Amino acid sequence: MNILIIGCGMVGSALATTLDVKGHDVSVVDKNGEKFETLPGNFAGFTTTGVPIDCDVLRRAGIQSCDALFAVTEEDDMNIMVSQLARQTFNVPKIFARIMDIKKGKVYEELGVNVICPTKLMVSAALEESDGSAGTPVNFENHTVHFTTIDLPEQLIAAMPPDIEYERDESLFGVMRQGAGLILYNGQPITFMEGDKLIFAKKS
Repeated sequence: MNILIIGCGMVGSALATTLDVKGHDVSVVDKNGEKFETLPGNFAGFTTTGVPIDCDVLRRAGIQSCDALFAVTEEDDMNIMVSQLARQTFNVPKIFARIMDIKKGKVYEELGVNVICPTKLMVSAALEESDGSAGTPVNFENHTVHFTTIDLPEQLIAAMPPDIEYERDESLFGVMRQGAGLILYNGQPITFMEGDKLIFAKKS
């Protein structure tokens, strides 16, 4: 299968390496040519330096004959624009876009783009754990995230996230609250209430 990968960061490099080892014909595009140095020395694929939304750059990378495209740069808007070009201009059969913003992801799923949303994967894993299922570690960039859910300790009632004694590499991911569902923690003030469940994320 001919596969075009847009972005050679940690995700793009790992994806290109894996697909190359599996025997696929892989082509990688990145606006920064130095990023290709992260590819292994035995990488048999093709690399193209240039702005990914430039149609000439995409043609040089082989988009007209590719079977699938993965847009996995660190910029949602770039991945979205490349996906649109691949779909509307080059009629690529299979398109996958890495999009961090869940709301944007839902829109493009409706347009036929296969959305890879790390944020959504992490939320799903956290909810599985909070429901009492066995928690599933999530591979995220260059580390693995493990989720743990506990009932709010009595001594933390009316306390706030900074009052928690965290373990190394651990952070508060969110709070499950009856009647409110999951409250994602992004640094905002949250006063803990009796009955809350705390969801922690710990990377390794």
